[in-house]
Amino acid sequence: MIEFYLDQKSGVTPYLQLVQQVRRAIKLGLLHDGDQLPTVKEVVGRIAINPNTVSKAYRELEYQGLAAARTGVGTFVTVAPDEEPVASLRPLQRGLQRWLARAREAGLDDESIEALFIDSFRNASSVVTS
Repeated sequence: MIEFYLDQKSGVTPYLQLVQQVRRAIKLGLLHDGDQLPTVKEVVGRIAINPNTVSKAYRELEYQGLAAARTGVGTFVTVAPDEEPVASLRPLQRGLQRWLARAREAGLDDESIEALFIDSFRNASSVVTS
């Protein structure tokens, strides 16, 4: 089951953070078709968030076709990822973890690492599409 968290510094609204976390978990193969999402009450109890915010996130997931609510039962993931199998992503993940360790060894804090990654990501994206 997914463990939600909130990043108060992200500038992203809490409900969208929940939606993004579910989307990421599906892409990474951590959530599969038929998996149950935590109940609104469980999420509220774990991360101190307004129940209406969680409900809004779940409605957005339904709208996007990523989840379906079953009355009296809960909310369930309704799609399987169209990405490559998770096992094929493991080498990339290990490489990224090594890069992160080197960045920390170089003395970079989280904000600097994030800025460097985002800048590199955007530059790489523009090179690929150009």
